[in-house]
Order: sequence, then C-alpha cells, then structure tokens
Amino acid sequence: MNLATKVIIALILGVGIGLTINLYGGEPSSWINTYLVDGVFHAGGKLFVNALKMLVVPLVLFSLIPGIVGIGDIRLLGKIGTKSFILYIATTAIAITTAIAFAVAFGIGQEMTIPFEPSFTGKEAASSFTEILIGIIPANIIDAMAQDRMLSIIFFSIFFGVALLSIVKDAPDLVGIIEQINKVIMRMVDIVMWFAPYAVFCLIAKAISQLGIELLVQLAGYFMVVIAALLFHAFVNQMLILKALTGLDIGIFLRKIRNAQLFAFSTSSSGATIPVTLRTVQQRLGVDRAVSSFSVPFGANINMDGTSMMQGVATVFVANLYGVELGLTGYVTVVVTAVLASIGTAAVPAVGLVMLTLVFNQVGLPVEAIGIIIGVDRLLDMTRTAVNVTGDAMVTVVVAKSEGFINLDTYNDPHAGEATDLPMIPEHNNVK
Repeated sequence: MNLATKVIIALILGVGIGLTINLYGGEPSSWINTYLVDGVFHAGGKLFVNALKMLVVPLVLFSLIPGIVGIGDIRLLGKIGTKSFILYIATTAIAITTAIAFAVAFGIGQEMTIPFEPSFTGKEAASSFTEILIGIIPANIIDAMAQDRMLSIIFFSIFFGVALLSIVKDAPDLVGIIEQINKVIMRMVDIVMWFAPYAVFCLIAKAISQLGIELLVQLAGYFMVVIAALLFHAFVNQMLILKALTGLDIGIFLRKIRNAQLFAFSTSSSGATIPVTLRTVQQRLGVDRAVSSFSVPFGANINMDGTSMMQGVATVFVANLYGVELGLTGYVTVVVTAVLASIGTAAVPAVGLVMLTLVFNQVGLPVEAIGIIIGVDRLLDMTRTAVNVTGDAMVTVVVAKSEGFINLDTYNDPHAGEATDLPMIPEHNNVK
C-alpha cells in the first residue's frame, strides 16, 4: 500500500470518527472532547505539522542554494524568477476574479440574517505592501529564520546562491557540503512522511468533530460557492493554463499531484507542504531542482490562489449581508488588494482570515463580520490550500518546460518516483 492510499484511508476514517464525536460526543467538557479531541488528536496532528515546519527553513535554504548553483548561468536564473513571479501574480488575479464572478452570480448572502460573534477583531491585520516590500531584505537573517519570514529567507538564499555561483570554481568543497546537507534534510523529510497517515487521521478527526452542523447548514450557500469556485479554478483554469503553455497531459499531472494535494488539505499549510510538493514535482513530474527549488518555496509564499478566492467570495457575501453595494470599483479594489496581500502572506493555516481584514478595510466592510465565517473556515482552509499547492506545482512545471528543465520521460511515466528507495532529489541534469 503506497503512501497516498494510506492517507486516503486515514482521511475517510478521520471524517467518520469526527462526525461520530460531533453528533454523540456530548458537551465540549466531556472526557471524549477533553482527552481525545483536544488531547490525542490535537497532539498527534500538531506534532506532525510542527515537524514539517521545522524542516521548511533548512529545506528552502539548502535546496535553493545548490539549485541556483546548478543553473550555471545567472541570466537563466533571472528568466526563471521573472516567469515564476508573473505566472503566480497572473493566476492569483484570475482566481479572485473567478471567485467574485461565482459569488455575484449566485447572490450569496442576500436576504440572510446570521448573528455573528465579534471574536475576530483583526488585530493581526496584514502589513502594508510597502512594509512587505521593505521586509524582503532582512536586517537580520537569523531573526528572519526564527520568525519564518520566508520571502526574506528566499532572498538571502538567492543572494547567497548567486554569489556562490560567481565563484563556484574556487569553492567546490563548499558546494559539496551544501549538497550533502541537502540530502540529510531530505532524508529527514522521508522519516517525517512515514508518520503522515496517522497525523492526517488526527487532523481530520479533530477538525470534523469541532465543526458544528447547525452552522454548516446556515452557511451552506457561502460554503458551496467557495468550494465550487476553488474546484473550478483548480481543475479548469489552472489545467487550461498548463495545457496552453506546455501541451503536457493534464491527466498525468493531476494523478501525480494528488499526494501533495492531500497533504495540503490535511495540514492547511502550503508552507508545511513544501517538502511534499518538492518531492512530487522533482521525482514524479521530472522537474529539475534548478527550477523547483526556487519556484515551489517562492510560490508557497506569493501564490495564494485559493486564499484570494475565499477573500473574494467572503467580501461579496458579507457585503450582501450588510446591504453594501460594492460596484465595479469595489470589485476591482478587492482584486488588486487581494493580489498584493498574497505577496508575503505566511504559508500557515487560517492566514486567509488574517489577510481578509486588509481586504475588508479597503472596501469599508466591518472586520468583525469575519466572525460569521470562522465556523466553516477550517474545511475551506484545507481546500484552498490544496488549490494553492496545485498552482505551485503547475507554475513550476510550466516554467521548467519553457526553459527545458523537465525530464519528459519521467513526467509521462505513470510510475516514476513511486519507489520509496529513490533518492529524494535527482541529480541536476540540465535537460534541454
């Protein structure tokens, strides 16, 4: 039984146990909720997510540097970075436009009255775009690593990699050491992944057991529109872009990306899923690490397709609840704000709610209204994270194909990368 099958079984069991506890588990203070849901399930899921997050910074650092050195040409690095950035921003704009179109078409929130709890006050609202831009260059790289400021870490890694590339002939030993550290980090990822099915069970069971059915019924319209928009973007918009720009088989891509999607769905963190996404695009899809080691972590931090779609639907939903007419100007403002807010957004669970405060402020909606959708946001957060990760992989494949850094035999082989004894990162091959 391969890892993906185990994860699917864990998902199904987690949903079943979660629903059972939700219906028959008793009061929140019951021993089932105290010791099982908030005890075993919470600890099991949290330990796994923490283990993945623990590896993200060293993984990005020691994957990106040798990846840049492996490119062998600084001009080519500039092309990869420019293409990745343009594609990520473009897909995010397409995503939120699609979401707003869905929300307006279905008229969600009209003639509805839902009491909300003003528990989410937006005190953690996102930084301004200027602050995000300035923060890309860290004043203290150690502090940036401690605070998980990924754009700062990516900038430092690129800067270090470019500098090393310029003197690579004089520092072969240093390159070799970094390569070896990278292999050790990847082996650590393998070890953590062994526990994935058990962690997925805990994460799903806890989320479902705490999700109230009554609130689900009240917010069914909002929930279904967000889900429909997310699925449309993932399986129509993104796949059309992939086909149009590469000509590659969509079915193969979807089958091979499934594992990363499942982990993203389970953890609600595209940042925590970086190790799995890297493994998938490199081993399963044949993308050279020269592209993937840059594009995947970069995308995990600026490619928020799913998150921006939630923001678009939520804005229309709350505007209808309060009788606020957004108009064309309002919709354009939402699109621009959400796209800019996605740059530098932390790739962690529920960050979309934090970023939503920025969008609400721009169009004059009460931030406290976010409390209306908190109840159903967990499942939506899981789904939109899977969409984010799908977009990361799609853009990575597109950029790799355009620059000749993809092994088409590996991509088209349905069994490529399935064996557990394969090295995590294939040697740089400069496939042209």
